[in-house]
Amino acid sequence: MSIIKEFKEFAVKGNVIDMAVGVIVGTAFGKIVSSFVTDVIMPPIGVLVGGVDFADLAFTLKEAVGTAPAVVIAYGKFTQTVIDFTIIAVVIFMVVRLINSLKKKAEAAPAAPAAPTKDQELLTEIRDLLKK
Repeated sequence: MSIIKEFKEFAVKGNVIDMAVGVIVGTAFGKIVSSFVTDVIMPPIGVLVGGVDFADLAFTLKEAVGTAPAVVIAYGKFTQTVIDFTIIAVVIFMVVRLINSLKKKAEAAPAAPAAPTKDQELLTEIRDLLKK
Protein backbone atom coordinates (compact mmCIF):
# COMPACT_ATOMS: atom_id res chain seq x y z
CA MET A 1 0.00 0.00 0.00
CA SER A 2 2.89 2.38 0.68
CA ILE A 3 4.21 2.05 -2.90
CA ILE A 4 0.86 3.17 -4.31
CA LYS A 5 0.76 6.08 -1.86
CA GLU A 6 4.31 7.14 -2.77
CA PHE A 7 3.55 6.91 -6.48
CA LYS A 8 0.38 9.00 -6.01
CA GLU A 9 2.37 11.68 -4.17
CA PHE A 10 5.01 11.64 -6.91
CA ALA A 11 2.50 11.81 -9.78
CA VAL A 12 0.51 14.66 -8.26
CA LYS A 13 3.51 16.89 -7.53
CA GLY A 14 3.46 20.20 -9.38
CA ASN A 15 6.73 19.54 -11.20
CA VAL A 16 5.45 16.35 -12.82
CA ILE A 17 2.25 18.03 -13.94
CA ASP A 18 4.16 21.05 -15.27
CA MET A 19 6.48 18.74 -17.19
CA ALA A 20 3.52 16.83 -18.65
CA VAL A 21 1.90 20.07 -19.79
CA GLY A 22 5.22 21.15 -21.33
CA VAL A 23 5.55 17.88 -23.23
CA ILE A 24 1.99 18.12 -24.56
CA VAL A 25 2.40 21.75 -25.62
CA GLY A 26 5.81 20.96 -27.11
CA THR A 27 4.34 18.11 -29.14
CA ALA A 28 1.57 20.33 -30.47
CA PHE A 29 4.12 23.06 -31.26
CA GLY A 30 6.24 20.51 -33.11
CA LYS A 31 3.27 19.55 -35.26
CA ILE A 32 2.60 23.20 -36.07
CA VAL A 33 6.22 23.80 -37.05
CA SER A 34 6.34 20.58 -39.11
CA SER A 35 3.23 21.65 -40.98
CA PHE A 36 4.67 25.13 -41.48
CA VAL A 37 7.89 23.73 -42.90
CA THR A 38 6.21 21.05 -45.03
CA ASP A 39 3.32 23.15 -46.34
CA VAL A 40 4.75 26.69 -46.43
CA ILE A 41 8.56 26.66 -46.48
CA MET A 42 9.42 23.60 -48.57
CA PRO A 43 7.21 24.23 -51.65
CA PRO A 44 8.93 27.54 -52.54
CA ILE A 45 12.34 25.97 -51.89
CA GLY A 46 11.34 23.09 -54.16
CA VAL A 47 10.36 25.56 -56.89
CA LEU A 48 13.67 27.39 -56.51
CA VAL A 49 15.63 24.18 -56.99
CA GLY A 50 13.66 23.09 -60.03
CA GLY A 51 10.39 21.67 -58.74
CA VAL A 52 11.97 19.05 -56.50
CA ASP A 53 9.89 17.70 -53.61
CA PHE A 54 12.37 17.02 -50.83
CA ALA A 55 10.23 14.29 -49.26
CA ASP A 56 10.57 12.22 -52.45
CA LEU A 57 14.37 12.40 -52.69
CA ALA A 58 15.95 9.00 -52.07
CA PHE A 59 18.68 6.63 -53.20
CA THR A 60 17.45 3.21 -54.21
CA LEU A 61 19.78 0.52 -52.90
CA LYS A 62 17.71 -2.43 -54.08
CA GLU A 63 14.73 -2.38 -56.42
CA ALA A 64 11.42 -3.89 -55.34
CA VAL A 65 11.22 -7.57 -56.20
CA GLY A 66 7.80 -9.26 -56.10
CA THR A 67 6.18 -8.43 -52.78
CA ALA A 68 9.42 -7.25 -51.18
CA PRO A 69 9.55 -3.45 -51.06
CA ALA A 70 12.48 -1.48 -52.43
CA VAL A 71 15.32 -0.65 -50.09
CA VAL A 72 15.91 3.11 -50.17
CA ILE A 73 17.79 5.78 -48.28
CA ALA A 74 15.25 8.59 -47.96
CA TYR A 75 17.64 11.52 -47.59
CA GLY A 76 14.88 13.96 -48.63
CA LYS A 77 12.86 13.18 -45.52
CA PHE A 78 16.02 13.56 -43.46
CA THR A 79 16.70 16.94 -45.08
CA GLN A 80 13.19 18.07 -44.26
CA THR A 81 13.59 16.89 -40.65
CA VAL A 82 16.84 18.86 -40.34
CA ILE A 83 15.08 21.98 -41.67
CA ASP A 84 12.22 21.40 -39.18
CA PHE A 85 14.73 21.14 -36.34
CA THR A 86 16.58 24.27 -37.45
CA ILE A 87 13.39 26.33 -37.57
CA ILE A 88 12.24 25.02 -34.18
CA ALA A 89 15.67 25.77 -32.68
CA VAL A 90 15.65 29.33 -34.05
CA VAL A 91 12.13 29.97 -32.74
CA ILE A 92 12.97 28.58 -29.28
CA PHE A 93 16.19 30.62 -29.24
CA MET A 94 14.25 33.79 -30.04
CA VAL A 95 11.67 33.06 -27.32
CA VAL A 96 14.38 32.40 -24.72
CA ARG A 97 16.23 35.52 -25.83
CA LEU A 98 13.04 37.60 -25.45
CA ILE A 99 12.38 36.18 -21.99
CA ASN A 100 15.98 36.86 -20.91
CA SER A 101 15.81 40.46 -22.18
CA LEU A 102 12.57 41.00 -20.27
CA LYS A 103 14.21 39.61 -17.12
CA LYS A 104 17.21 41.91 -17.58
CA LYS A 105 14.92 44.92 -17.97
CA ALA A 106 13.05 43.98 -14.81
CA GLU A 107 16.32 43.53 -12.90
CA ALA A 108 17.87 46.71 -14.31
CA ALA A 109 14.89 48.90 -13.43
CA PRO A 110 16.03 51.00 -10.50
CA ALA A 111 14.11 50.45 -7.34
CA ALA A 112 12.14 53.43 -6.15
CA PRO A 113 13.95 55.16 -3.29
CA ALA A 114 12.54 54.31 0.08
CA ALA A 115 10.29 56.94 1.57
CA PRO A 116 11.92 58.86 4.42
CA THR A 117 11.06 57.67 7.88
CA LYS A 118 9.06 59.82 10.29
CA ASP A 119 12.27 60.73 12.15
CA GLN A 120 13.95 61.84 8.92
CA GLU A 121 10.96 63.99 8.00
CA LEU A 122 11.01 65.65 11.42
CA LEU A 123 14.76 66.26 11.22
CA THR A 124 14.34 67.75 7.73
CA GLU A 125 11.64 70.11 9.01
CA ILE A 126 13.83 71.13 11.95
CA ARG A 127 16.79 71.79 9.62
CA ASP A 128 14.62 73.89 7.29
CA LEU A 129 13.27 75.90 10.24
CA LEU A 130 16.78 76.52 11.56
CA LYS A 131 17.90 77.78 8.14
CA LYS A 132 15.17 80.40 8.20
